[in-house]
Amino acid sequence: MDTLFASAPDFDQPLAVLKHCHDRIRKQLATLEKLSPHLQKNGADFEAQKAVLAILKYFQNAAPLHHDDEEVDLLPELQRTAQGADAELLAMILPTIFQQHQQMAQQWRALESQLSMIAEGRSAELNELHVAAFQALYQDHMQIEETQIAPMAMRLLNAGQMHKLGRAMQTRRGIIAN
Repeated sequence: MDTLFASAPDFDQPLAVLKHCHDRIRKQLATLEKLSPHLQKNGADFEAQKAVLAILKYFQNAAPLHHDDEEVDLLPELQRTAQGADAELLAMILPTIFQQHQQMAQQWRALESQLSMIAEGRSAELNELHVAAFQALYQDHMQIEETQIAPMAMRLLNAGQMHKLGRAMQTRRGIIAN
């Protein structure tokens, strides 16, 4: 039986979990893109507030966990494992990934305050330039991870390393104790 919602992969497939997170980010970014025209037409109505609450929940909770999965576990494991051309590629792209994480956090703070006011019905204003910059940054970031980092991890990390990554991700989310 098909379900309406795509279920998340198990943590025994940590790269699939990370990809699933990217899919959820894309969904939230698409909602964010539709929000401004909706606000212009309908104001901060119930539908807008409901959408904003979902966006806030995702980017306040799940997105930081996802970034920690990468910065604390995946990327250091890749750095320890990679050699030759892989190590050179990592040395080249990791500063960009870390910088993008910082930029996303900074851009999120600006959007978060606007979205919080919408969620409370106190405003129907959303800076479209902030939204566009946030979306573009996330899209570029996910492109790098999906075309460079994930394929490298699939090639280089063994079953034990994948298990360790999956357990760390579960622990971070409170699914299992340390």
